[in-house]
Amino acid sequence: MRPAPDVPNVWPVEQTNDFDLYSNGLRIENRLAVSNEPRSYRLIAQGSVVSGPLRTQPAGIVFHTSESDQAPFEREQKRNLKRIGQELLLYVRNHRAYHFVIDRFGRVNRIVVESDAANHAGHSIWADSKWMYLGLNNGFLGVAFEARTQADQAMITEAQLRAAKALTEMLRAKYNLPAENCVVHAQVSVNPGNRRIGWHTDWGIGFPFRELGLPDNYQIPNPSLYLFGFEYDPVYTAVTGPDLWKGLEAADERVRLAAAERGVSPAAYRRVLQQRFRDALSAVQEKNPDEENQHESN
Repeated sequence: MRPAPDVPNVWPVEQTNDFDLYSNGLRIENRLAVSNEPRSYRLIAQGSVVSGPLRTQPAGIVFHTSESDQAPFEREQKRNLKRIGQELLLYVRNHRAYHFVIDRFGRVNRIVVESDAANHAGHSIWADSKWMYLGLNNGFLGVAFEARTQADQAMITEAQLRAAKALTEMLRAKYNLPAENCVVHAQVSVNPGNRRIGWHTDWGIGFPFRELGLPDNYQIPNPSLYLFGFEYDPVYTAVTGPDLWKGLEAADERVRLAAAERGVSPAAYRRVLQQRFRDALSAVQEKNPDEENQHESN
């Protein structure tokens, strides 16, 4: 596998049962690390509905907010901040909800071990220049900020921002993750029942892509729309922001152009794409007796 462009050069300095330390200053606390189901997922090539090889290493990162209780980030609230943060970590651990949680003091806590899937993305879709991914619990790492969407104040602390940059650099270096596969939950979450995106909308606005050393991935055309015919409603646009809307507009334009090339309406073309989604979903869920020999080398 070729190295992804601009992958940072980060390497482990010390690894113990209690913590991991990396060359960029990242420290990961391991005291709450727990196993879950081993990661294994099928790749689907762009433009295909036939399942490809199995992979056991992650393909990207989905960033989340915990949407948990918050106390004012003030010196006088230190005891409450510590208590609330500890309660969140135990909740996440019990539910195997994320691989990493960055608390409000900037501590990076490993929860689900990286070799296993975490229950962080639910029904979800993403695609890069080569592969399509359905169900990102297995395919992507889940990184959550202890944060809550509040219009009247900053989403995260400066300590969290610094820690997230270091963690993102390490994960990209370790797994050769392309920048285009470092996205937010609001971009990948879907509702297969009504064929709409945005079942979850955390980080639909204000994600600090550039501060984390990433391009503005809000502007990537949303794959759920142009590959599988999903749509969105005013509720979704109301809780997201103009930066993310650019990705929606770009995806809508792809649908319009593809429909025009085929001489059909966008609505009719979306129905074709939605059938493609059903076919692709069946393909990745299909069991193969020889799958143990089909794992893609990483």
